[in-house]
Amino acid sequence: MNTVLLHELPLERAHVAPRAVALKTADAQVSYESLATSIANFAAGVAALGVARGERVAIYLEKRAEFVVACFGTAAAGAVFVPINPLLKAPQVGHILRDCGATLLVTSDERLPLVAGELAQCPDLRHVVIVGDAAAIAPAARVATHGWSALLEHAPRALPRVIDVDMVAILYTSGSTGRPKGVVLSHRNMVAGAKSVAEYLENTADDTLLAALPFSFDAGFSQLTTAFHTGARVVLLNYVLPGDVTRALARERVTGLTAVPPLWIQLCQVKWPESIATHLRYIANTGGRMPFATLAELRKRLPQTKPFLMYGLTEAFRSTYLPPAEVDRRPDSIGKAIPNAEILVLRPDGTRCAPDEPGELVHRGALVGMGYWNDAEKTAERYRPLPGREAGLVLPEVAVFSGDTVRMDADGFLYFIGRRDEMIKTSGYRVSPTEVEEAIYATRRVAECAAFGVPHAALGEAIVVVATPADGTALDIDGLLAECKLKLPAYMLPARVHVKTGSLPRNPNGKIDRKALAEEFAAVAAAAS
Repeated sequence: MNTVLLHELPLERAHVAPRAVALKTADAQVSYESLATSIANFAAGVAALGVARGERVAIYLEKRAEFVVACFGTAAAGAVFVPINPLLKAPQVGHILRDCGATLLVTSDERLPLVAGELAQCPDLRHVVIVGDAAAIAPAARVATHGWSALLEHAPRALPRVIDVDMVAILYTSGSTGRPKGVVLSHRNMVAGAKSVAEYLENTADDTLLAALPFSFDAGFSQLTTAFHTGARVVLLNYVLPGDVTRALARERVTGLTAVPPLWIQLCQVKWPESIATHLRYIANTGGRMPFATLAELRKRLPQTKPFLMYGLTEAFRSTYLPPAEVDRRPDSIGKAIPNAEILVLRPDGTRCAPDEPGELVHRGALVGMGYWNDAEKTAERYRPLPGREAGLVLPEVAVFSGDTVRMDADGFLYFIGRRDEMIKTSGYRVSPTEVEEAIYATRRVAECAAFGVPHAALGEAIVVVATPADGTALDIDGLLAECKLKLPAYMLPARVHVKTGSLPRNPNGKIDRKALAEEFAAVAAAAS
């Protein structure tokens, strides 16, 4: 299909195969025809509330059909959807609502009470749409509440004209210097990503994809876009235990599963129904390098299943993949550029690196996002004109400078070396050390603290905090962690808190030297082992 707008993916598929199943939830199936109708009705309802083109609609739900309808319906209305990870706690949700200036929030009767205290501090918020029993929720000051069913009763109406360069989504990802930052993506970015991923994964209408990752994560949302582009079926799973995943794989005869390394590691520790090997066509890894032992175990269990090892960044949706035929020869490679993208390895002066010379991974092409929402400084740092372009090109092309150091071998295959920033990659998430530190400082139990990541076989990196007690008193670590649990999602909680006396070391700029602390902690841990 020659689709150019995000919401056209399911709508066009509804014309081709209206009765085909688009979504499978725990208790229902949704056809493409039914999904298209709900998307159109939601778009009309949003327009009836006065949500204008380009305004933001935040969605705070677990994986369910209403989440999907809200995203694609918002796109059809010419507005911008902002999916919020359901694992986030009220302070993070409140930050996102305020930062993006959300006009409308879609949530459930179960989740709204969890964040109700934040709504009064969101001056742009005018409407809340509630999935479930809307009558049971007392409306907040200045905010009108609406039931989901009532919103979908609006008749179709004229909607704003939308073109492919219009922004359609803001995906929030952790930054190295504080709270999450919003990556702005256009219709073109997301549709080009769907077509590219579906091409190399060879998705078809016969596929069934298991959506195990959060839809707030670019790779998680990609399960919807690639499926809708090809007419495949998506099974929505809110799992608690790894066994829930394997049972869903078998029950739904899933053909494609994309996951992050910690989940793959957990899946290798449970028994798999033997039938999975007969229908699981591919597995795909994202969000960090899969351990060799885990990959070997998965291939042993799934001898006919193709493994795709991928690398991506939210700022450009997806960047590289390693073809299954290369996994035996290059298991430590992140592969080559995905279709319709070019990956460069550049020196600081913008010139290309020689084979095997370390440099910065730079992504150019249709998947390059529109920058960071409301953050000109960070946008200018990561989204930059490519140096050395044709002299006659008056308007420079903007690429994403990832901040990741890689090398490219003589055959063009890429290998990840490390990150330039201090981000912690744990459980498939990028975690800001500053955000962890802010939560710890808010307890008033420490004088100084620093968070950093250390290698961990299951998590990729585990979060370690070095802290000094407040006012010379003993630090109650259990009490500290208990307070942190109220403010941080589970994946952001420190795995270990190390108490240190005196001041923490500083770098030449006077800032706490996380790198020195990480090296010191690693040396102590090595000596103790």
